[in-house]
Amino acid sequence: MSTAKATRLLIADDDPDLLAAYALFFDAYGYDVRIVGDGVDALAEYRMWRPDAVLLDIQMPRLDGRAAARQIRSVRASPAPMLLAVTSLSSPSERAESFRAGFDYHFVKPAQLPAILTAIASCAPSALPLAP
Repeated sequence: MSTAKATRLLIADDDPDLLAAYALFFDAYGYDVRIVGDGVDALAEYRMWRPDAVLLDIQMPRLDGRAAARQIRSVRASPAPMLLAVTSLSSPSERAESFRAGFDYHFVKPAQLPAILTAIASCAPSALPLAP
């Protein structure tokens, strides 16, 4: 399914199998998806491409997801992108730290992709398809 203006979604995770699964899932829903394997590449891709939403793993090499989130928030883009953490870190203090870093959502792996889809769609329902 495609939309008139596909929502741009940047996904960063150091697990190539998860990246492939995420890309297939969100592509099936009409998202314009780009994937990267670490926080440094996520930040570079964000600056070049300006996606609508960014899904970041927290524990990544070179630059972790929280540091990448803080740097993305410092860009002060308008409109600001939605930031979603998808991580194995599950404690209340880890979740709070994600929100302090600038994330809008904190999902714990194995994350339910339909829940992430719903969260992204909540920011701009008219631009985001909900069914393939």
